[in-house]
Amino acid sequence: MRMQAAELFEQKIKALEVARRLRVSRKSAYHWHHLWRDGGVEALASRGPSGSRCRLSPRSLEKLAAYLEQGPAAHGWVEDQVWTAARVATLIGRKFHVSYSVSGATRLMHRLGFSPQVPARRVAERDERAVTAWKVATWAEVKEPGRPAGVTSASKTKQASPESRPEDEPGAGAGTPR
Repeated sequence: MRMQAAELFEQKIKALEVARRLRVSRKSAYHWHHLWRDGGVEALASRGPSGSRCRLSPRSLEKLAAYLEQGPAAHGWVEDQVWTAARVATLIGRKFHVSYSVSGATRLMHRLGFSPQVPARRVAERDERAVTAWKVATWAEVKEPGRPAGVTSASKTKQASPESRPEDEPGAGAGTPR
């Protein structure tokens, strides 16, 4: 988009018009114009992705992917076979001595082609058939009914002026200042 802006600036098109055409803020367009004026097209060239660099080397990323493939039980989480972002952050700390936040671990997992799974904390004795039967029978009874379709409508309205109200209705004569 910056390169399109540079082309427009070269055609002597004002920053406000560039903002309108490219559908960006005026502030961005003026900033780009300033950069273009002082440094030309090169000043508007992309400098690559922003954000912090990955703290794991390519080799460490390969090892992490292999660890994730082994599953959580291989690394001490035996209660279920679910990789959560918190577990992955802990695993990275243990194996690579690098601290990652939960959100950073989530982004790293996505980068490696994994997605964090949120464990459903269910008791081992849970009876799925009983739960399903309850949902069908009991939940249908206790659930608050929704509005029937077509009962409500929405339209743009304008409040009537006080002068147009009949004199015996509330608000009549409200147009006069007190």
